[in-house]
Amino acid sequence: MKQSKWGENTLISLGFIFVILMLVFPLVTVIISSLAQGWGFYLKAITTPYVLSALGLTLLAALVAVAVSGFFGLCAAYCIGKFDFKGKQFLMTLIDVPFSISPVIAGLAFIMVFGRIGWGYGILDTINQWLGTNWRVVFALPGVFLATIFVTLPFVFREVIAIMHTRGREEEEAAVLMGASGLTVFWKVTFPQIKWAFLYGVLLCAARALGAFGAVAALSKARGSTFTLPLEIDALYMSGSATGVTAAFAASSLLVLMSVLLLLLRAYVEHRVGHAGD
Repeated sequence: MKQSKWGENTLISLGFIFVILMLVFPLVTVIISSLAQGWGFYLKAITTPYVLSALGLTLLAALVAVAVSGFFGLCAAYCIGKFDFKGKQFLMTLIDVPFSISPVIAGLAFIMVFGRIGWGYGILDTINQWLGTNWRVVFALPGVFLATIFVTLPFVFREVIAIMHTRGREEEEAAVLMGASGLTVFWKVTFPQIKWAFLYGVLLCAARALGAFGAVAALSKARGSTFTLPLEIDALYMSGSATGVTAAFAASSLLVLMSVLLLLLRAYVEHRVGHAGD
């Protein structure tokens, strides 16, 4: 019994040490390094036009990704969880593709489709000629949005489908037999069961969107217009100057603060999901 207790304490201690070394220390280092040249420099660094533009685009891309991925994930999870059809397992596999493909490869794939040598470029060029517009995907805002949506696509679906598989279909079928319409069944029966899982998936989606780098980097080249905050941080750090590195840490602290906020919200939602599953 004593040996078992000793082993338990050892594992817990190792877990705490690992978390502190791998998570807490790096985050604390970022905050300390961001203030290396004082509060004045810190405030100046996070309010430059480049950083503010990158921060705004990051939040906008995250909002677009959450809206699209949330809507798609909810619809896909409902269809797969409540209906039987051929190719269901294949569709689930396709939705998981962003988990298995490198984001950089995804970015290059979008370039091959919508770049000058891609088939999508010709279609877009024809539309531009008809409408008298100059819409672009590669190295423009739509490319940033597409890349962010790609890396966040499976999160809401995976959280919601797990709950749907455990709930079954009995309550929905009973509601239909009582004369309820499809929309009524969804909003009155299905959604209350999955709302916390849906919100949990949205938070995971937002966290992933804020830190998206590889796919966005492939489709974004213009600093000040299509750079998100992770790309701006990379540009500042790669400048090599002492002020540039410190400014990179200052910009990084913004991501850290947003991540901590999302972490707190996630902990709350995770608690509610746990109670909802009881």
